Amino acid sequence: MTTSSAGAAQLPVDRASIEHRLITMRKSVGQLDSLGALDSARLAADPGTGLVIERILALLYDLAAAIDRAAPSGRQPGIPAASFGAAEKAGMIDAELATVLAPAEGPHHVLVQLCLDTEPEKVPVIVDAARSGYREYIRQVTDWITADPGES
Repeated sequence: MTTSSAGAAQLPVDRASIEHRLITMRKSVGQLDSLGALDSARLAADPGTGLVIERILALLYDLAAAIDRAAPSGRQPGIPAASFGAAEKAGMIDAELATVLAPAEGPHHVLVQLCLDTEPEKVPVIVDAARSGYREYIRQVTDWITADPGES
C-alpha cells in the first residue's frame, strides 16, 4: 500500500490494467479516424456510421471511467462523469481536459445519439471534440503512468 499526501492508505495503481485500457483507447480513436469525413449527408445515407460512432464514443467513455477509478484519489466517484474530476485530483489529467471529457450537456456518445435524428449537422463537431479530448486523455494518462514510480 502507498500513502497519499493526506495520510490515507491507498492500494497500488494497477499499471497493467491502465496500460491495457490505453491500448484499446488508442485503437478506438484510430477507428474514429478511419471513418473519414463526416457530414449530415453521409450520416443520413449510412445510418450505421452514426451507430458505430456512438458505440466507439461509449467505449472510450467507459474505458476512461475505468482508468479514472484506478486513480489514487482515496474515494470512488459515484458516476462515470465524476471520474474525470477524480482523475484530475489524482494528477492523471488536467482540469481543462476533465471539463472537455465531461461536458455539461452530457457524455459525447449521448450527445451523438441525441443529434443523429434531429441535428445531424452537429455530430461532426461532437465527434471532433471527443476525438481530440480522448487523444489528449491518452497522452496525459500515459505521461502520468510513465512518470509514476509506483509498482504494478
